Amino acid sequence: MQSTVIAPSILSANFAKLGEEVDKVLAAGADWVHFDVMDNHYVPNLTIGPLVCEALRKHGVSAPIDVHLMVEPVDRIIPDFAKAGASLISFHPEASRHVHRTIQLIKAEGCQAGLVFNPATSLDALDYVLEDLDLVLLMSVNPGFGGQSFIPSALDKLREARARIDACGKPIRLEIDGGVKAENIAEIARAGADTFVAGSAIFGHPGSEKEPYAQIISRMRAAVDGVRA
Repeated sequence: MQSTVIAPSILSANFAKLGEEVDKVLAAGADWVHFDVMDNHYVPNLTIGPLVCEALRKHGVSAPIDVHLMVEPVDRIIPDFAKAGASLISFHPEASRHVHRTIQLIKAEGCQAGLVFNPATSLDALDYVLEDLDLVLLMSVNPGFGGQSFIPSALDKLREARARIDACGKPIRLEIDGGVKAENIAEIARAGADTFVAGSAIFGHPGSEKEPYAQIISRMRAAVDGVRA
């Protein structure tokens, strides 16, 4: 299995000082920056676009930027995010007329490609495109909002996805997004995930006393290491 990646989602960050927040979380030990891009069409919320990605790159962020597109259709905006500095771009199969073509587009733009599966979406699309992917992202909440609770059935789906990836034999990351926190990350890692998106668990909730980012990330990484030991 590949090395552990902790990818804080900026959806839960303080947007009034986003550059500072991202600097702090990376200095605290985070590996990637996760972008939740919502269009008020595929999901009932509206978040950020390529200009925010570009702004963070200009700010000096050099870590991988992991862009999760919850938009429909997806093809139009992929080149914009690639130009803005995205490292990985993932999309939902339901949001593309031609899944394989969209994967090809992402790679042609110089980014790694990922496919995202909602809690009730079958992994069947992997039968045809798994070997073309760099990442499989499983949603453990329904997409559209941060701060939701982990859906337990995602654990069985993780095990299925891990078996498919292992059988494939290629270095494809298995990412989980939704309700991930220090208290459940060990169980999630045990089910096969190696890449963990966490938003509110790291950035905290408004009005709460925040645990230092480094302490939270350290607890998460230690829990995963305990599973792999």
